[in-house]
Amino acid sequence: MALVDDALVRRLVDEQFPEWRDLPLTRVEPSGTDNAIFRLGDELAVRMPRRPDATPENDKLHDWLPLLAPQLPVEVPLPVALGRGLSVVTWVVGETPIGQTIDADELVAFVRALQRCDTKDAPQPGAGRGNPLGDRDEYVQLALDQLDVPGARELWTRACAAPEWSRERVWLHADIDARNVLVRDGHLTGVIDWGCMGIGDPAVDLMAAFKLLDAAGRERFREALAIDEASWLRAEGWALSQALLALNFYTLETNATLVREAERWLAQLDL
Repeated sequence: MALVDDALVRRLVDEQFPEWRDLPLTRVEPSGTDNAIFRLGDELAVRMPRRPDATPENDKLHDWLPLLAPQLPVEVPLPVALGRGLSVVTWVVGETPIGQTIDADELVAFVRALQRCDTKDAPQPGAGRGNPLGDRDEYVQLALDQLDVPGARELWTRACAAPEWSRERVWLHADIDARNVLVRDGHLTGVIDWGCMGIGDPAVDLMAAFKLLDAAGRERFREALAIDEASWLRAEGWALSQALLALNFYTLETNATLVREAERWLAQLDL
């Protein structure tokens, strides 16, 4: 992952979009793993890839988000311009509920609406989230060897042994957590950072239940979406793998927000 220099982003915006030259550009912290985000004026945001292979995500966002947005009960960042090395989208107003839970019924409504969207010609998710859970085993085992998380290895084994999804693939955001949802007045109103979007196993999005809900909320979420045992177990496995990989890569010094969130996810799992 490359560090994204503020001056570089300013120069790229000014060169390619001179009409926005006078708008203030402010880095949004913490930076994402794949993209750095900058607020441009009051109504726009700039996505700047931190990895070379993250660049095609911007093309995908510009192709698909305008089609999905009208079918969703939340606001999403809509594409405005696609430049060389960056993407400009609308700024979605709200607060990230870091360290908090959200309303289970509102999360259900979002996931259900997304799953109902037409999948014709839809892309594969990014970051390997269209692959079977077991494909992450090598990296999870490395993390398990480095971290002391009682019960994690056993849960990972059970999750990988769960039957894979064999029905039609559904639309996924593929990265639903507190850094990528927005609330206003206590209600879920926005979902951002769609770089991993695509169609696949619904368990990838169902893991949000372990990231954003308390025990009572998870029970409500699972009942409302009629989630089968295998999918629920895979969802736990996805949440576990993301927590372990984050804790094995980041520290409080390099990404305190994600480290603390990963610790919260582990506390919600059936370890």
